[in-house]
Amino acid sequence: MKHIEALILDWAGTVVDYGSIAPTSIFVEAFKRGFDFDISLQEARGPMGMGKWDHINTLLNTPAIANRWQAQFGRQPTHQDVDHIYDTFMPLQIAKVAERAEPIAGVLDVIHRLQAQGVKIGSCSGYPKPVMDVLVPAAAEYGYVPDCVVASDECVAGSRPGPWMALENIQRLGINRVASCVKVDDSVHGITEGLNAGMWTIGVAVTGNAIGLSEQEWQTLDNKQQAALTRQAYSQLSAAGAHYVVDSLADVDAMLIEIESKLARGERP
Repeated sequence: MKHIEALILDWAGTVVDYGSIAPTSIFVEAFKRGFDFDISLQEARGPMGMGKWDHINTLLNTPAIANRWQAQFGRQPTHQDVDHIYDTFMPLQIAKVAERAEPIAGVLDVIHRLQAQGVKIGSCSGYPKPVMDVLVPAAAEYGYVPDCVVASDECVAGSRPGPWMALENIQRLGINRVASCVKVDDSVHGITEGLNAGMWTIGVAVTGNAIGLSEQEWQTLDNKQQAALTRQAYSQLSAAGAHYVVDSLADVDAMLIEIESKLARGERP
């Protein structure tokens, strides 16, 4: 790789936590514990990739959820309600995140090979720093050590879908050209983040939020079911603007070779 300077990787669903299970299940639990209010796993996945306070706020302002809230409590949700759910969410997430810190099969080989070639590995997440302070060392025990980590609450201007976490990686890593960087993410908001930052973007379909099944759940499906879900995930991430979509970060080599060729010809994202 002579032209690609860095990959900026998401965490859950992209590098660790096949299916992006940890944050989704905790959102459901936090709503239940905080207010005895029910949301579905599918609803919880909708804003995935955003910072977690923003994620909760977006959920509460989704018409279907806001209407159920009005029916249950006789009022619309407030920022104080968001704060309460977030405060419930945080200790639950911190307690659980390390349980899903193992990297997805095949991704470490790709990451270590790129690092050996001099490509920097940045990372960012919808998780705030107290959660990342648990996840990062847990993942390091499995051998995943990115060159930079930026959490969702570390940028003054905000988090996804804005470009700020991706650009903070660029600053910390000392990258010369944003166009020489590739953002890899399994969520729509993460792809938008990369596009807003001016990077090449690669969506991760099968192992991430777009399908949202654990590896064990995925393996119980037959080929026809897997193919249908894969088509839907590819369509969702392509519609978000991803330059390329792959099943897993483990499959990214061919896309990187193509981006490398485009950069050599002077093309930009």
